[in-house]
Amino acid sequence: MLYGLSDPLLFLQHSYWGFKPFFVFLGVTLATLETRLAEMLTPAVEALGYEVWGIEYVQAGKHSILRVYIDSEKGITVDDCAESSRQISAILDVEDPISHEFTLEVSSPGLDRPLFNAAQYARYVGEDVKVQLTMPVEGSRNLKGVIDKVEGQMLTIKVDGKMLVVALDNIRKGNIIAKF
Repeated sequence: MLYGLSDPLLFLQHSYWGFKPFFVFLGVTLATLETRLAEMLTPAVEALGYEVWGIEYVQAGKHSILRVYIDSEKGITVDDCAESSRQISAILDVEDPISHEFTLEVSSPGLDRPLFNAAQYARYVGEDVKVQLTMPVEGSRNLKGVIDKVEGQMLTIKVDGKMLVVALDNIRKGNIIAKF
């Protein structure tokens, strides 16, 4: 069965554990880790014919999760996720970039797809978006509105008839709001 980009729950999971010394990640931010993972995993995923839409690492002790979102113009199937998961697992086994146990999830971005960079926000100009901010803008850390434009690393969102400008590095999490 073919699953399209609208299948938000399409994913596969694998558990990993590692025994690297504690000092390996002293001073390394999650953004740096996610960037390193993207550099490490993107060539293999692209070789399979897919795009790495984004990578999220949620650190929670034994319940940490590494999410790798893959996309394709033709949509993503369960088999696509399985194939990518095998490749990603092999790379993670060899490179061992995360020093403790975690679960790997390989998924399509789905209808309410997360947005990770300026190009992705620009791709969805005119669409409804929900963003969670690190620092408040106009007194709010949670905004819902329509993406008006993207200029460099600045996003303009129309919220309740008012244009708000948000720095992309102030966005903790951003998602397209699915229309049904």
